[in-house]
Order: sequence, then C-alpha cells, then structure tokens
Amino acid sequence: MKVIPYSNKRNFYPMMSLFDKFVDDFFKGEEVQDAQRTMAIDILEEDDKFVIEANLPGFKKDEVKISVNNNELVIEAHKDEKKEEKKGSYCRCERYQGNYRRVLSLNDEVNSEKIAAFYDNGVLKLEVPKKEPAPSKEIKIG
Repeated sequence: MKVIPYSNKRNFYPMMSLFDKFVDDFFKGEEVQDAQRTMAIDILEEDDKFVIEANLPGFKKDEVKISVNNNELVIEAHKDEKKEEKKGSYCRCERYQGNYRRVLSLNDEVNSEKIAAFYDNGVLKLEVPKKEPAPSKEIKIG
C-alpha cells in the first residue's frame, strides 16, 4: 500500500502552487538540506547473514569509516570542504561536503567480529553474518 501525503491546499491556480512550493522550499533552507543529507540504506536478511547497502556517492574508500561499539554499527563518511575562490555567487548550492553518520543497532544473533565491508562506485556493502543457533537443550522434569 502506498501512502500519499494529504495536502489541504486547494489547487485552483496550478502555477501559483508551483511558485509557492519553490518559495517554501527555498526559505526552508537547512530543514530541506538535512533531509537530503540522510544516508540511504537497504537492509536485506538472508538465511545466514544480513546485507546492508548504503549510498555514499562522491566519497572515496578512505573517506568512509565503519565501527562497532556496544552492539551499534556506525557508518561514517567525511569529505573536506574545498575552499576555492569563485567569481560570482551561488543562487543555490545543494552539493553537500561534510559529514554523514548512520548508526544501526545490532541484535544478539549477529556475529559482529566477522563483518565484511566492500565499497564500489559509491555503494558501501556490509555483510553481517548471523551466529550459529545454539542447540536446544532438553530439560528433564525431576
């Protein structure tokens, strides 16, 4: 099922609503930019592991850091802002250079010691293996 946001604005004048949207988005500034800076991830569960894919376009392999601490998987990416002399001024600047950080909670069924990471064409792929299930133990009634 697809959820479509409800807007109570009536669309009597379509061109005015486009203009209103442009002005609203322009003046929202940081709120819109923060939403665009979120690291998009997919998590797939397979029989023996979880596969996590994160989009990090424009980052190099050495700008990405992955760590595990207290059952939390932390993915961080950092790109230094380039200081260049420009002729003219920006009307709009959407290409973000700075920090991305995503924290995922790991449950007890994963083996955090054997996480494998691969990076190719701006996509980070993590393979998080599951622990072998402990054999069930039968308890006799005494």
